[in-house]
Amino acid sequence: MSQEKDMTPRWYVVHTYSGYENKVKTDLEKTVKNRELQDFFFDIVVPMEEQIEIKDGKRKTNLKKVFPGYVLVKMIVTEESWYIVRNTRGVTGFVGSGTDPIPLTDEEIRNMGFEMPEVNVDYDINDSVRVMSGPLENFVGVVQEINKEKHKVKVMVSMFGRETPVELEFSQVQKIS
Repeated sequence: MSQEKDMTPRWYVVHTYSGYENKVKTDLEKTVKNRELQDFFFDIVVPMEEQIEIKDGKRKTNLKKVFPGYVLVKMIVTEESWYIVRNTRGVTGFVGSGTDPIPLTDEEIRNMGFEMPEVNVDYDINDSVRVMSGPLENFVGVVQEINKEKHKVKVMVSMFGRETPVELEFSQVQKIS
């Protein structure tokens, strides 16, 4: 491991025995808490996606692991944090070359879709905006709420003579100057 310390938290991919992903996540979270290492570990994720199955005319939603055998950990790598992850039961190692764990690139993170880059919008709460696309195109409304995590904006639109809250993508609205 290199001597200079990079204190930027990055996403790393940890390889686990198949079926151990959730156990690794739970055990790692416990260890981090017990050893008070919250300053080095920011997120531990077993990426899941909903899978809708229709069987005998019944709709069933299952959660399926996106990357079986892998856990994603957002952490600052130090000798200690690296050691703790490596020695968690069920972990076979970090994905990377040799002994140094290799962080995911921003592009890889975006492609996985589990951490969206920060988006800044040019409108604020109570600003008037015009809907640029979708079924409500050309409607005008007032911004009620901005959700940066989900990239959604809640706009109060006047429809059929009454105010109706509508949730839209950031890209669907434009500030009226």
